Amino acid sequence: MDIQNLFATLIYGAVHLHWWGYILLALVLTHITTISVTIYLHRYSAHRALDLHPILAHFFRFWLWLTTGMVTKAWTAIHRKHHVKCDRHGDPHSPHISGIWTVFFEGAELYKKESLNDSTIKKYGHGTPNDWLERNLYTPFSTLGISSMFLINLLLFGPLGISIWAVQMLWIPLTAAGIVNGFGHYCGYRNFQTGDKSTNILPWGIIIGGEELHNNHHAYATSARLSSKWYEFDIGWMYVCIFASLKLAKIKNIAPRVNVGPTKNKCDLETLKSVITHRYEVLSRFTNSIKKIFDDEIQRLLEGGVKNIINWRQFKTWLHNDLTQFEEQELQIFYQLLNKSPILKNIYLMRAELSDLWDQSNLSRDQLLLKLEDWCQKADQTGIVQLENFSRTLRSYN
Repeated sequence: MDIQNLFATLIYGAVHLHWWGYILLALVLTHITTISVTIYLHRYSAHRALDLHPILAHFFRFWLWLTTGMVTKAWTAIHRKHHVKCDRHGDPHSPHISGIWTVFFEGAELYKKESLNDSTIKKYGHGTPNDWLERNLYTPFSTLGISSMFLINLLLFGPLGISIWAVQMLWIPLTAAGIVNGFGHYCGYRNFQTGDKSTNILPWGIIIGGEELHNNHHAYATSARLSSKWYEFDIGWMYVCIFASLKLAKIKNIAPRVNVGPTKNKCDLETLKSVITHRYEVLSRFTNSIKKIFDDEIQRLLEGGVKNIINWRQFKTWLHNDLTQFEEQELQIFYQLLNKSPILKNIYLMRAELSDLWDQSNLSRDQLLLKLEDWCQKADQTGIVQLENFSRTLRSYN
């Protein structure tokens, strides 16, 4: 009888669940993996946005070895390089360089290819684990972990365990390497006008642990919290707060919030400091402030016969990014259209001058303050009410 029970256990597994139990189990296991990636690999290892208790950090490292085979140093180095080269030549996984479907379907292969680049690992992989376990188990035998996970699932759940294992193996390559790295730089909405093409895929960061809020992350890469607006939810941040309350984590950085104080007639050093700190927020608020006049002016041009020259939706992208998305022919048309509208031209020049403020690293603090005040005075003199209101608000930053 004991032999029969042992044989049955080997064939059908030691644990038997209802059909919905297996689905729930797969979701829980993949969720733990997702949280391990976003908290341990991303926020802790790559960006040092928080500190983790050694026990919790090692649990995440061990779990990722079992469920993904990813090496902490390689993942960290590749992600850091992605931020340095974002959406430009050298980015390991940009959809604008490699193609959206290549990143979506072959994101894991792109990671693997870059992990073989010794210069990447050496330059960007600093500060990652280098203990005995890492040197003798996790790094040299990365595939042993996922093989062990296969056997564990098979022994516990029988043939259905193989399906659960397959879901585990596909989860991160599909969601993190595919969806976040692919669609997180291809489509979605943007809260911040970063220099790359990052987007927020959804305002509810639940499925991928908060990584859906990708544009927020690129605006403030060292923030432990990825949500920014009141309607956004970052489940990874929820877990960080829980771990912090249990003394298993210590939050080091979160994205700063703009503080608008009393109205001031002139920019001061506090204004300058706040504007530089919140530069992405400043550009975002600038865009929001002139949307209506922009739309009204576009409508006026259309009614005046300026049609079928350029895709108006694409023309509007300069409000959210820069002109790098335009081809040479489109740029020529863009400037022709600006010449047809003094209002649009004025808005464009004001935005460009404001954006250039953060590139003036050779200027002193007092010189930057003068340029900021000069910009506000120009905005006051444009005759565009929206710019005047924005200038007034900008002076109140502190």
